[in-house]
Amino acid sequence: MADKLVEALADIREDEAMKIAQEYLDRGEDPKQILEYARQAMDLVGERFANGVYFLPELVMAGEMMNEISAMVKPKLASAGPAAKKLGKVLIGTVKGDIHDIGKNIVTFMLDVNGFEVRDLGIDVPKETFVAEIQTFKPQVVGLSGFLTLAYDAMKEAIDAITAAGLREKVKIMIGGGQITDEVVRYTGADAYGKDAMAAVTLASGWIK
Repeated sequence: MADKLVEALADIREDEAMKIAQEYLDRGEDPKQILEYARQAMDLVGERFANGVYFLPELVMAGEMMNEISAMVKPKLASAGPAAKKLGKVLIGTVKGDIHDIGKNIVTFMLDVNGFEVRDLGIDVPKETFVAEIQTFKPQVVGLSGFLTLAYDAMKEAIDAITAAGLREKVKIMIGGGQITDEVVRYTGADAYGKDAMAAVTLASGWIK
């Protein structure tokens, strides 16, 4: 059943994937395993996108399925007993002027699955909101997402605002989305970029440890 779930999710067969996941839960299996299978499937989706097999429509569907899986599994996790201690806090959002959230949503899901407390600010987030949320949420890591090239300036402005508020030394900042490169990292003043969701998880894990 595990292989079938991973395959159905990776192949974007929504109805079949949800049916298998529900059957898995109805059998009383560990809900954390479903999240692990979803993570494996998203790895495959990411590979297929990178190789030109999948395109944005497939990513949109993958993101929607992840939301469905998350909504299905989280109540079971909550009723299973005390929540495991979170590894750390990550604040994430799509920067001002950009409304793309597919990649961000998958990154948020993957961070959540891997034990981080994530606050997702959504899309078109002003620099002032990032500053205010860092002050109240107190994350160790901040993720700035943007698909459009114009997002690079917005990322830089957000990081400049974080620096001006005296908060830059308190957080590590990763950026992602679109055609991010090392040059964009230097331009914006970020610490690193994640080429995919698992890269974001790896960066957050390394920084918080």
